Amino acid sequence: MHKNIVILGTQWGDEGKGKIVDFLSSNSAYTVRFHGGHNAGHTLVVNGKKIILHLIPSGLLYPNVIGIISNGVVISPFELVKEIKMLEKNNYFISQRLFISESAPLILPYHVAMDLAREKKLGINSIGTTGRGIGPAYEDKIARRALRIGDLKNIKKLSKKLEVIVDYYNNQLVSFYKEQSISYKKILQDLLKVRDIVYNMIQDTATILHKAIEDKKRIIFEGAQGTFLDIDHGTYPYVTSSNSTIGGVITGTGVGPKNLDYILGITKSYTTRVGKGPFPTELFDETGDYLSKKGKEFGSTTGRKRRTGWLDGVALRYAVKINSLSSLCITKLDVLDDLEQIKICTSYKDVNTSQIYKDFSIFNLENISPVYETHPGWMKKTSGIKKIEDLPEEARNYLNRIEEIAQIPIDIISTGPDRSDTILVKSLFF
Repeated sequence: MHKNIVILGTQWGDEGKGKIVDFLSSNSAYTVRFHGGHNAGHTLVVNGKKIILHLIPSGLLYPNVIGIISNGVVISPFELVKEIKMLEKNNYFISQRLFISESAPLILPYHVAMDLAREKKLGINSIGTTGRGIGPAYEDKIARRALRIGDLKNIKKLSKKLEVIVDYYNNQLVSFYKEQSISYKKILQDLLKVRDIVYNMIQDTATILHKAIEDKKRIIFEGAQGTFLDIDHGTYPYVTSSNSTIGGVITGTGVGPKNLDYILGITKSYTTRVGKGPFPTELFDETGDYLSKKGKEFGSTTGRKRRTGWLDGVALRYAVKINSLSSLCITKLDVLDDLEQIKICTSYKDVNTSQIYKDFSIFNLENISPVYETHPGWMKKTSGIKKIEDLPEEARNYLNRIEEIAQIPIDIISTGPDRSDTILVKSLFF
């Protein structure tokens, strides 16, 4: 039986993970965020109402689910409280069933100031971060100077550490970047205001998860971003600052690999990415504009327009391998409904030497063009269809070809943003 399911993005994020986490969480006891911060945005549509979550696990919209924000996540305590209050306004009360790892590093105003100052100084060479302080917060973690959310339990110790670190950042912000200094006192005052709200949520979450495993409770591990934004395996340096691939689950939660039963890769029926960096199948034509408009391709965190392109089979094969994916979930199939032709990239061609690459390498992305195969579109509506056999034949053929390329099955198909717009090809709970 698949007790514990990992949900990962196989592209550059924005694949529709939040909806699938929400969809599967109705049969689960726990939903766990294991990496990233509020640079991720998961858009959920429940009964026609849109809710965007950045830090809080998507499964918490179900009253029976317990949410865990584990040690691999960097947390802005102010954004977390804002999100809890937003959910309360929408009649979702989660403060008794959300637990936060005491080891999770804090994102504080000096991280945001440093993130923005660096991007500004880089100018046209900027990475294209969300400007939320994620990178600097992870740097503090690796440099062993991070304040962690567990530090909120000891104000005396916290204030001493905070004063030292604010001084460290102000030296750089003022002297090198010529920016305003950050007020240590204001940060401390603001932390004291949110401390009471989150105090009882701060727990040893690894122990909670191991108890859940012993009790045979079902756990969903919710990935943020996507495979190609992974700090180690992505299109470096245009990546995030955490491991968004399978290893991030293990280090980010304290749950070992033998307790991960099933790994589901979320794949959009085409490809998008936000921000800068290589994107082999990017389209600059009417089809690209069509995918952008029909797919409503704007970042849920930044509002930035996403770049759009055809499905990249080379990248997908790589994502399958490095994440040990069990199966795929294809999302936004309905976005392709009106296209006469649909393309899939099956290899890359070096524009200078004509060499063909069938394997993905971040060092071979500069002078390549995608090699496509073309498939007929179905020119029929797929949204609302509940069974795979009811999909148009051309849509089924397209999905079969994706399975051949990925060499794993497609177990879920999403044909719209709502919870109900989902085809379960094979039950993940048996």
